[in-house]
Amino acid sequence: MIFALQVFFIVFLPATLVMLLFHPQFGGRLKKKHRLAYSHSKNWNGKQFDNLVETTMGIGLKTMPGLLKAQFTDRKVREPEQPIPIIPFDEKAWNSVPDKPKFIWYGHSVGLLKIGGKNILVDPMLGPDTSPIAPMTTKRFSENALAIIDTLPKIDAVLYTHDHYDHIDLKSVKKLMSKVDKWFVGMGIGRHLERWNIPSSQITEFDWWQDLDFDGLKITYTPSRHFTGRGPFDRQKSLWGGWTFKTENHNIYWSGDGGYGEHFKEIGKRLGPFDHAFMENGQYHDLWRQIHLHPEESIQAALDVNAKVATPVHWAGFALALHPWKEPIERFTAEAKNKNLVVSTPQIGELKELGKEASSDWWSQLR
Repeated sequence: MIFALQVFFIVFLPATLVMLLFHPQFGGRLKKKHRLAYSHSKNWNGKQFDNLVETTMGIGLKTMPGLLKAQFTDRKVREPEQPIPIIPFDEKAWNSVPDKPKFIWYGHSVGLLKIGGKNILVDPMLGPDTSPIAPMTTKRFSENALAIIDTLPKIDAVLYTHDHYDHIDLKSVKKLMSKVDKWFVGMGIGRHLERWNIPSSQITEFDWWQDLDFDGLKITYTPSRHFTGRGPFDRQKSLWGGWTFKTENHNIYWSGDGGYGEHFKEIGKRLGPFDHAFMENGQYHDLWRQIHLHPEESIQAALDVNAKVATPVHWAGFALALHPWKEPIERFTAEAKNKNLVVSTPQIGELKELGKEASSDWWSQLR
């Protein structure tokens, strides 16, 4: 036993530490130049980025055993019995009536938008697993999603809300590199892309409320109540948020991940009203309510930002929480009906035109 422990500490522990420091999945390491750049943000406290209000997670030594046990039970209701199909991309339909905003939701938080004549791709995590360095996989509900990238048109800009594994994955970045012109990201995320060989000249980092005129399309990075980190040493060393897209005739909001707070009303006041809002809705739990919206809160947040129509995202992709996989959409649509909010619930891969967002309960046909 003593010999085995000696071998572990001499051989395996250093190797593990090296992997933790240099594995490409962790992205870029925080350096002095990054800290200097972040110091210009009022949201950087000298060591990390802060939320607008105190935000915690209720996970500790007392709750961890129960969570681990639950993670390995009831998987049949947390995942669909069969893979969720993805409607193939139709380039002709996508390019028709180019002045009309369109969108396609690809499950979880992946969205392809056409607005202001631009092809915008939000949080394109299309890989098969959100746990690429963990001993166990967290598989995607749909198969071969990565192949979608090969069928997509030239992308004017990829936008990331934050750096978690279910929003940025290395495999998708590698496949996207050849067809993306610009990468717009929250402050601190750029170092990950640079680590993966994206030229810094193509990357623009945003602080909260910072905006950019992208050839007539005004893009703004908005606050959310969440956190970031890809490795053991970079928690809250990059920023988290949402996005708005505004042209002369249209205005769209993408919430990103995060719990409920007064920032939604502030976003509505400053940047609304919105023709359409894409709202986080899924992977929630009472223990982490401050960093993820419950469905009823998601509807209220859509109302707070003054959205005419809301589409739920961050569901139907992975089992990252303990709720049944259909529960987010069932609660979301029920609360929307109670609050008289129009919702759009497209199938994965279905093309929708703003103003023509008829909904269906397609999930009810799946088990």
